[in-house]
Amino acid sequence: MAYHAWESVAPPLVTGAVVHYNRIAAQIVSLLLVAASAQAQTRQASAAPAAAPRKVFVKPSDGEIRRKLSPLQYAVTQHEVTETPFRNVYWDNHEPGIYVDIVSGEPLFSSLDKYDSGTGWPSFTQPLEPANIRTKTDRLLGFSRTEVRSAHADSHLGHVFDDGPGPTGRISPAAGRCRGSGRDAAA
Repeated sequence: MAYHAWESVAPPLVTGAVVHYNRIAAQIVSLLLVAASAQAQTRQASAAPAAAPRKVFVKPSDGEIRRKLSPLQYAVTQHEVTETPFRNVYWDNHEPGIYVDIVSGEPLFSSLDKYDSGTGWPSFTQPLEPANIRTKTDRLLGFSRTEVRSAHADSHLGHVFDDGPGPTGRISPAAGRCRGSGRDAAA
């Protein structure tokens, strides 16, 4: 499966063991950073008063979403409009970051899992957090395909296709932003 926020698939630039070991190394570093952060938070929590309960996301009203988003972002996330390929913020973004839902802020994809599908839309091999993604069958074009939506805000993200490397899929760049990429404000 390929998470294409955007279509066809080109092979990765580096294949085989190097990609596998680089991914494992990145995951190990990430886990070590999370563990160190958790230890620091545990030390702080024992010295600090109890934290407030975590807030549950409540999707804003349609009017609030319309005011918050650009007309294109609103059309894509709320009405499944397709952006023009090769003319969107993230199709050629190579900066590191986490792609999040533009409505809820929930993390969706990592730049580590992004690949060039040759379609003009960003494509990812897998979601960052599978619980933040849901799929449904889309028959709008007269054939079956798998639509990808954010789990919390129910934003349309794109479609999943099985023509990419590894586990795979596609999201729409207007449906999100990439935190840490320097393009946050552009989305």
